[in-house]
Amino acid sequence: MQHATGLRPSAQVLISDTDHERLTGLARTVLDRAPETAETAEELLAELDRAVVTEAAAIPAGVVRMGSTVTVRGEVGDIKRITLVYPGDADIAENRISVLTPMGTALVGASIGQVVCWSGRGGHKLSVTVEAVDTPAGGGEH
Repeated sequence: MQHATGLRPSAQVLISDTDHERLTGLARTVLDRAPETAETAEELLAELDRAVVTEAAAIPAGVVRMGSTVTVRGEVGDIKRITLVYPGDADIAENRISVLTPMGTALVGASIGQVVCWSGRGGHKLSVTVEAVDTPAGGGEH
């Protein structure tokens, strides 16, 4: 099983050039304007720095990108379907998770079969396994 985490990078992160550009800009803006979320923005920048960047059309099915609906299995076997979105589109009641959350940052660029890990409240380590990825219409380009 492959593990992906910005805390201990080991698994490949694959991201489109367009998502990379937009997410880098978003993270830098957050660092400049929202110091309360700077840690998550720094984690996102670290993931982007280690990512393999390619054209959107070359991203294979099964890789989490912006707008993807992802089926994940939790540590105790619970299954959830979430959609990875930009902060303005986040809605926890609709399972729309912002890329600027620890879970969202861990998921971006991950592939089916990968275990992604992040730190929750109080430093508690959390993880999920990516079970399925539904590519957004238009390949994730917004």
